[in-house]
Amino acid sequence: MFVMPVSFGTPEFDELLALRDVILRKPLGLEFTVEQIATEYDSIHLACYTSDWHLLGCLTLLPLDEKEVKMRQVVVAVAAQKKGVGRMLVEAGEEWARRKGFSKMVLHAREVAVPFYLKLDYRKVGERFKEVDLPHFKMEKDM
Repeated sequence: MFVMPVSFGTPEFDELLALRDVILRKPLGLEFTVEQIATEYDSIHLACYTSDWHLLGCLTLLPLDEKEVKMRQVVVAVAAQKKGVGRMLVEAGEEWARRKGFSKMVLHAREVAVPFYLKLDYRKVGERFKEVDLPHFKMEKDM
């Protein structure tokens, strides 16, 4: 397995969108709009692949200011879950952020994903809230 950046608007980016759609959007009855996709042109997209280029998972990083970056849309293919793909992606995202001079990673975790992030030393900030009709927690980590 390896993690690499994927450029916006490429066929590989379309593959990331398809995976995010299947895992994160369709179960909620949501679909991407052209406007939502267009807002990601300046985000960093990281993808995890097998050695034969089978997509296992991906995440998006959005710089918020000179010190803080937001991790979004973390997704792992169903067949690859519980095999270290999510950890590998998050650690690659953190490494990218550190290299670029960011000192804090923030995210909105679905309540079911909170234990995963706690294991990676993220902490809950504030109270539970709803996003896309699901309970979430804001989480952060100093890097």
